[in-house]
Amino acid sequence: MGAGIAITGCGSAAPATVLTNNHLAQMVETSDEWINTRTGMRNRHIASPTESLSQLSAVAAQNAIAMAGISVTDIDLIILATSTPDDMFGSACRVQGLIGATNAVAFDLTAACSGFIFALITASQFIRTGVYKNVLIIGADVLSRWVDWSDRASCVLFGDGAGAIVCQGTHESDRLLSFEMYSKGSQNDSLNLNYQSCSKPLVDGITAQNGNYQPVSMNGREVYRFAVAKVPEAIGKAMFRANLTAEDIDWLLLHQANQRIMDAVAKRLKIPAEKILSNIAEYGNTSAASIPLALDAAVRGGKVKPGDTIAASGFGAGLTWGSAIFKWK
Repeated sequence: MGAGIAITGCGSAAPATVLTNNHLAQMVETSDEWINTRTGMRNRHIASPTESLSQLSAVAAQNAIAMAGISVTDIDLIILATSTPDDMFGSACRVQGLIGATNAVAFDLTAACSGFIFALITASQFIRTGVYKNVLIIGADVLSRWVDWSDRASCVLFGDGAGAIVCQGTHESDRLLSFEMYSKGSQNDSLNLNYQSCSKPLVDGITAQNGNYQPVSMNGREVYRFAVAKVPEAIGKAMFRANLTAEDIDWLLLHQANQRIMDAVAKRLKIPAEKILSNIAEYGNTSAASIPLALDAAVRGGKVKPGDTIAASGFGAGLTWGSAIFKWK
């Protein structure tokens, strides 16, 4: 009881195939300038027919475990945050098998673009109560499976990828300083991937559902308004709980949905733009993968250093949003 949390490793993976803005301009009425000006995106990585979410997750996980300096058999819990599993029953167990984490229990967590933050907070409860000591958290999505490639408003936004971190229990100083979580189901229709049912007569007047999931549907204007209003509030509350001010934050790590959203959030929090961690130009919106993907790039690129204080926030479908303040390493 009373264990703290140390984030000791990170890793990421993305498909090799790159879909550029110029490629999209050949598919729908758009241009590199139009996309980049409105979103900050230039490229996104797209999984090939032979690549799976489980495979991407496994690579990201192995990289994170290697950085943490522990054995894969030391992992006792795996939480896979995803909205696009390979198997509707969940893919966390498949990832467990791929990496050989034979001592770990594994489950999926679905909270769309907030998934990674929600998974980190969930893992922290297991660690703090002493139930598990070494937890692997993965954020991964293959949204290219669910995009309407003829819809200019949405097809330019999404890419595929996976990111992971290792959290370990520690009796030294707790590195997870505070967190906030929220949901607002009354705005569910602003961003969703709905199931559309159709009737299938069975026998004796009994009818069952037999339908399909539809492509991603989004009201971009409403999502923008929601994020710019709610994300600074969630981070501000988390900073208050941690007894921190904007000057204490070394890096702002947001879900990579839109560069303009990230800039607006930083401005409201009075955090300088140069403290924003962003790789949206290369990967686009990778949903639950976006925060750990950006973190891994910043750590391996030498930006984020041990002891740095990071304010992170995920936000998206549900609608859900949350924040976490933590120190790296």
